[in-house]
Amino acid sequence: MFRALSTGRRRGAALQRLHSTLVIAEHDNQKLTPITLNAIAAAGHLGGDVSCLVAGTNCTQVAEELAKVQGVSKVFVAQHDAYKGFLPEELTPLILQAQKQFGFTHICAGASAFGKNLLPRVAAKLDVAPISDIIEIKSPDTFVRTIYAGNALCTVKCDEPVKVLTIRATSFEPAAAAGGNAGSGTVSPPAPVGLSKWLEQSLTKSDRPELTSAKVVVSGGRGLKSGDNFKLLYDLADQLHAAVGASRAAVDAGFVPNDMQVGQTGKIVAPEVYIAVGISGAIQHLAGMKDSKTIIAINKDPEAPIFQVSDYGLVADLFKAVPEMTELLKKK
Repeated sequence: MFRALSTGRRRGAALQRLHSTLVIAEHDNQKLTPITLNAIAAAGHLGGDVSCLVAGTNCTQVAEELAKVQGVSKVFVAQHDAYKGFLPEELTPLILQAQKQFGFTHICAGASAFGKNLLPRVAAKLDVAPISDIIEIKSPDTFVRTIYAGNALCTVKCDEPVKVLTIRATSFEPAAAAGGNAGSGTVSPPAPVGLSKWLEQSLTKSDRPELTSAKVVVSGGRGLKSGDNFKLLYDLADQLHAAVGASRAAVDAGFVPNDMQVGQTGKIVAPEVYIAVGISGAIQHLAGMKDSKTIIAINKDPEAPIFQVSDYGLVADLFKAVPEMTELLKKK
């Protein structure tokens, strides 16, 4: 039996078909960064087609990987020497050209350093207001985002002709990396802007998992007292096959480099297990790890705010407790 849709439902369905989203892929020219899968999943809640833009210097392998992701209808590839280093000054004209050519109603990326560096520039060029740190999509024009270091939520209704969004990865399950069959397309790179030039990067190499994708994270705070004492966490992390992070206080004190920082102004993580060692639990830090499945806190101060969000708490001297944990794990 067939039943006619109501006028409102027909209009809603028609509008949904008119929506189209461009997800800006984050990658290293070899592999897709996991946060892109979360952004693709979020884009699926907007309705309509989801396309991805892969820009780089030799990124065909990444495009092939993206074509297999469920929910992606088309993958656009743009390769040029100007995209070395993924400079926002060079990527912005490319994104604007893609939007003009295909009329995307939404442009989004993960709320990482890459996305937060690029999309505000895109939004400014489109003369629209960007919406950052989205944790829920209620409709194609209504979003819930975090404010005040993640300690409050705000529902935003956007009537801009193009919605420019960054997606908090921990709020959306990643799209399946297999089972898709996206079509391919190309976007002709515009002439290089030439405002900036990529020179080089110096990466810290480690056998440990990458911080934002690790299943277990061990983080240290100012309670460790020095950078040398972070070796206690490295030894524990090696037994747990974990990544090592840090609070902003530890980074500001010079204990560890800032690429280890977890928090609102650092990296957002949501591992299966998060172990906070010598971390008091400032709001800024909690914003970066509160979505972790299980939180374990070790702190000698029983009144430390971190215990209010932890599933398990150990009131103890970390300089005694952490080595004991490491030794017990070695025996297993």
